[in-house]
Amino acid sequence: MQLPALRSWAPLLLTDLILLWLLPELEGLLFPPGLSGLWLEGAFRMGVLWGVLSLLGGLGKVGELLPTLCLSTPLFLSLRALVPGALNAPPVLLASAPWAWMLVAYGGGGLGWAVWEVLSPSEAPTSAQEKEQGQENRAMMWRLLRLSWPDFPFLVPAFFFLAAAVLGEMFIPHYFGVVIDLLGTDFDPDAFATAMFFMCLFSLGSLLSAGFRGGLFTIILSRINLRTRRLLLSSLLHQDLSFFQETKTGELNSRLNSDTILMSRWLPGSTNVFIQSLIKVIGLYSFMLNLSPWLTVLSLLEIPLIMAAEKVYNARHQAGLRRIQDTVAMARQVVQEAVGSLRTVRSFGAEEDEAHRYEEALEQRQKLQWLQNREHRVYLLFRRGLQLGMQVLILNCGLRQILAGELTRGGLLSFLLYQEDVGRRVKILVYVFGDMVSKVGAAEKVFQYLDREPQMPPPGMLAPSTLQGLVEFQDVSFAYPTSPQNLVLKEVTFTLHPGKVTALVGPNGAGKSSVAALLQNLYQPTRGQVLLDGKPLPQYQHQYLHSQVSVVGQEPVLFSGSVRDNIAYGLQSCGDDEVRAAAQAAHADGFIASLEHGLDTDVGEKGSQLSAGQKQCLAVARALVRNPRVLILDEATSALDTKCEQKILERILQGGRTVLMIAHRLQTVKAADHILVLKQGKLVEQGTHTELLSQRGLYHHLVQH
Repeated sequence: MQLPALRSWAPLLLTDLILLWLLPELEGLLFPPGLSGLWLEGAFRMGVLWGVLSLLGGLGKVGELLPTLCLSTPLFLSLRALVPGALNAPPVLLASAPWAWMLVAYGGGGLGWAVWEVLSPSEAPTSAQEKEQGQENRAMMWRLLRLSWPDFPFLVPAFFFLAAAVLGEMFIPHYFGVVIDLLGTDFDPDAFATAMFFMCLFSLGSLLSAGFRGGLFTIILSRINLRTRRLLLSSLLHQDLSFFQETKTGELNSRLNSDTILMSRWLPGSTNVFIQSLIKVIGLYSFMLNLSPWLTVLSLLEIPLIMAAEKVYNARHQAGLRRIQDTVAMARQVVQEAVGSLRTVRSFGAEEDEAHRYEEALEQRQKLQWLQNREHRVYLLFRRGLQLGMQVLILNCGLRQILAGELTRGGLLSFLLYQEDVGRRVKILVYVFGDMVSKVGAAEKVFQYLDREPQMPPPGMLAPSTLQGLVEFQDVSFAYPTSPQNLVLKEVTFTLHPGKVTALVGPNGAGKSSVAALLQNLYQPTRGQVLLDGKPLPQYQHQYLHSQVSVVGQEPVLFSGSVRDNIAYGLQSCGDDEVRAAAQAAHADGFIASLEHGLDTDVGEKGSQLSAGQKQCLAVARALVRNPRVLILDEATSALDTKCEQKILERILQGGRTVLMIAHRLQTVKAADHILVLKQGKLVEQGTHTELLSQRGLYHHLVQH
């Protein structure tokens, strides 16, 4: 046999030999005589060996040996019992059989192997997936560690106090056992006082260290959470608009709220508990080996079974958790859509429909939660039953050692305290490992957004001190990224001149809003280019470009806050004089003065405290306060009367700005210096109002209607 094969099989054979050495001691305690005891013994051995192999990296091909070791003998003897006279055979428990019978377990047993092949799933397809997933999880863990690097000054003392707290806790059961032994023999007051002093000292030191550790890790958690949310929101705000068309807002909210909290707890929460439990498990087993090596080896039998059960439970738990997270995101999306579009919902009388959608999402989450709870209860039942069985076994063996003079009563008490603590820590260790994996899964989703590169060229560095505002569309064709085959603009060419008002008209769906979006550099042309003063828009610095090109929409978006905050939105420094001047230019100073708190009046969520016309005036003021060279008015004054609209347009034209106006009012369009007519993405006509009427084309048709 080759060396790699020996290395693969050696842990399996060594573990089973240890079991064969221990099983005679367990005879009568766990396994009744007869065939039933033989099957229980085989199931016990298979569980332990399966757990050991799982810890060593999976069953693989070596796992095929398990039925030979565990199932062949009980199956063979069960069939043999059907033969008359077979019941007079030698003892059927492998633990009490001669060594010749043990060779049967290793020698073969095709029936046992066949049963295993039928009952067990194939390991080969999932092995590669598990390895790939393990590599991805390790990569995510390293990224989480790098994300926590700024908190290194807090991490060092936190882990120091962690180690101090764990070491202090481990000495308490030792001195407790010493006290019990002192009470059971000739009482020594000095030794008793010394033991009590050290027990109190370690208790107090452990308590204080645990307090400092918890405080430091709480600080680290808040810092990581704040940093992660800041990075994620910044990354999302820099994405292209097509990303938000493909991704639901509720999903993004779930990532910003739920997933960032989970991944932030990975180091100060899960990793903290994992390292704490690992140190304590190693230390506790050191104390236990010093008290009784035999009882320590016996207590180790519980670990593979716990690990095997935990591995199965964690796999199902993580799958269920991912499904629950998806239903939570779906429920949030329903709430956000219903509340955010309440007017539309109410205008169509769809309140009950939205409530039913929300109820369905909650019911789906509830069903998944109930399923997880049932699986958790079954897992707890198995774990507690195993714990009770091990306690009975250790008490019985410990009594034998006390009667043989190999262990004191205080030593047994200390061992039981250690064994209970180490069992709890092993369970925590296994659980936290699965919890760490779940947090890594949440981190993976967040890192996907952090790593996503916007589907648009990086902003340039061009920021000239003066800008004329000459805009040129040169043979521009455009299709939205979500529908790349559907061109909404086709070979459009025109020029916007400084100091001139150009009106853009056409039927619905002609491409007017797409022209405005390209001029704001929100999208990139599929073909052709958009120039500003002879330079392509992507060459300009991002903040500079959007300070020189401003837009006012038909339904302007206002943010919760004061009137002043909305007018000066996005500006680092903007005084009250500039805000008042912009409000006056937008004909908004009149209604602002009538408000109770003037510029400090809260406009409400999305400007709900203002009328449609007042919101449009504030949006115009927000654009004018930047003193842009290019201004886009997309039905910006549709809610205003003609007189107010005329005054605003007069103020806008002061300063020689380039104005692109998308309008449907004939009076507004007639006032433009130049008119562009779009139809199905093509520029079909252009000229003045009089010239276009004389052509009796599409513009004439639109005017007539």
